[in-house]
Amino acid sequence: MWKDFPRDFCAEHALAGFVFSRYGYGGSTPKPHDERWPPSFMHEQASEMLPALFAAVGIERPWLFGHSDGASIALLYAARHAAAGVVAVAPHLFVEDLSITSIEKAHEAYAEGDLRARLTRHHADPDSAFRGWNDAWLSPAFRSWNIEAEIATIACPVFAVQGENDEYGTLEQIRAIARRLPKTRLLIIPECGHSPHRDQPQAVLAAAKEFVAGLAIDARHAIGSRTT
Repeated sequence: MWKDFPRDFCAEHALAGFVFSRYGYGGSTPKPHDERWPPSFMHEQASEMLPALFAAVGIERPWLFGHSDGASIALLYAARHAAAGVVAVAPHLFVEDLSITSIEKAHEAYAEGDLRARLTRHHADPDSAFRGWNDAWLSPAFRSWNIEAEIATIACPVFAVQGENDEYGTLEQIRAIARRLPKTRLLIIPECGHSPHRDQPQAVLAAAKEFVAGLAIDARHAIGSRTT
């Protein structure tokens, strides 16, 4: 779903981008077929995997751009570690009936439709990519998953984006971020579903450019005030 978006995003801001597939996805190590991710899998990736990855490649105080579970992981990372900023696209802060209903439909499409065949184009092991996420979200233990309180410690700027017609969560997901972090910038995109970077890429690019540019100006002003 990302296609050329990371390259276009970095080109807009003259940034170097580090794009990776999380464990179990893309060309990364597939999870064993008998492995079941616990409800804490996003916490573990934020507190263990990302710090280790950034340390290995020498990235300090990163900008984080995540989508869906990846956006939740980015928020959890920023709650515990230094970050320059977070762009959270269609994040999850808690579990809604809407989310479970759509994930159940995805389960049916994978088992009975062509979803598995389509995923083979993007993942070395489509079962690893799909089942890790799908099984975790549909487990009864996951219904109480909630990170609203945990994100309150985020100190960096946050830009939260969601499609108005997101089939995996209501707009309460990003509004909950703004309640905990009042300086959060929100963008609600009309006629857009769960993947704004795919459905409305230009709208996301333009808004993110304004957000990042504004922070750069604020940083220059802060530096100037300290040196005068």
